[in-house]
Order: sequence, then structure tokens, then C-alpha cells
Amino acid sequence: MNTKKYLGICMDHSNAHLIEFKDDSGESKTIESKFTHQEKEHSIGKSEQLMHNKELHEQSEYYNKLGEVIKRYDDVLLFGPTQAKDELFNLLRKDHQFEKINIRVEHSDKLTENQEHAFVKKYFAKHCKA
Repeated sequence: MNTKKYLGICMDHSNAHLIEFKDDSGESKTIESKFTHQEKEHSIGKSEQLMHNKELHEQSEYYNKLGEVIKRYDDVLLFGPTQAKDELFNLLRKDHQFEKINIRVEHSDKLTENQEHAFVKKYFAKHCKA
């Protein structure tokens, strides 16, 4: 029997907390964007165009890393306080590799790690049969 795999991702433009939901427990790990505040400050000093190009490249790399992880799941919840979740969702919807993955987006405030785990647990307990 094939068991469905569930993943919650609390994200903003700088990092994503990945919370795997299974059997009422959640394991988590973090993926960070390489484009940090320090990187931005350094790039601004050189040129705004360079900074913008670097930011786009780093953001694309960050979203691609998340996409590689998402491919391994059946149900994915993207949530968080910024528009990053919507940007990632829109990119994934354009890619046929993600057609069979149920990806949903929910807005949330900035949460602590425990609150993120509770958010994922509550969401999947309500919407899916794990």
C-alpha cells in the first residue's frame, strides 16, 4: 500500500522551514536563500542593476531547491506571512512536473517553530487522511 506524503513549508524570501507531517508527528529542516541582507548591502554598493540580477538568480535557485523537495510529496501546504509562498506556487503551477501534487497556499502570521508545527498538524488533520 502506498502511503501519501505530506509537507508543510513555512516560508518567506530568505528561508523556508520544511515540516514533514506523518502519524501526528512532524520532522523539520530549513532551506535558506543565499541572498541574505549582507549580500544585498554588498551588492547595493556596486550597482543596483547587479544587485537586482543577483537577487533574481539567488531567488530562482532558492525556489528550485524547494521544488526539488516538493517533488517527493503528494500534498504540500505553503504558508507564511510574505508573498514568497504565492511566488513559489505560481512557478510550480507552470511546471508540469507538479501537476499531480496537491499544493495549497495559506496565509499565516509570523510563527514560532512550535506554532508552525501546530499549523501543519491542524491543517493536514483537517484536510487529509494521513
